[in-house]
Amino acid sequence: MRKEKVKPINPEGLDLHEKLIYVNRVAKVVKGGKNFSFSALMVVGDGQGHVGLGLGKAREVPEAIKKGIARARKSLRRVTLCRGTIPHEVIGEFGAGRVFLRPAAPGTGVIAGSAVRSVLEAAGVTDILTKSIGSSNPHNMAKATFNALLSMESVGEVQAKRNVTIPYYQVKSKE
Repeated sequence: MRKEKVKPINPEGLDLHEKLIYVNRVAKVVKGGKNFSFSALMVVGDGQGHVGLGLGKAREVPEAIKKGIARARKSLRRVTLCRGTIPHEVIGEFGAGRVFLRPAAPGTGVIAGSAVRSVLEAAGVTDILTKSIGSSNPHNMAKATFNALLSMESVGEVQAKRNVTIPYYQVKSKE
């Protein structure tokens, strides 16, 4: 369902905000006991349509967060927004997780679960309705939301693809 490969954006010059979505402690059982490590799922965004998602793994939580932020900055992409919401309905999928995103009227707010909300707020979405379907795993939900945002098409892209013009508003004059 994804479009062609979108090139990453250079994070230099963008005012990016980082947010921790989820931290997981992982134990590996070895001969001498258990080795613990941590994985941190991070999202970065400027609130103006740029968003990136990254997973960092390390022995310490702060180091895992640093790695997650670095990976998220490398995966930074531009997403299509329209007046604080998305241009059209879309379903994003990743693994067993699916998320349904629907545009909402101004003033609605972000109606979403925690992982989906973090990605949408980092992208700059202010009004949206969402529904998670299938897995509620934060990794799958965040990546499904990221994929859904990447598959968005603006009105201009649809016009070019279909070779038509779509009027935004047809104003009828009162006479």
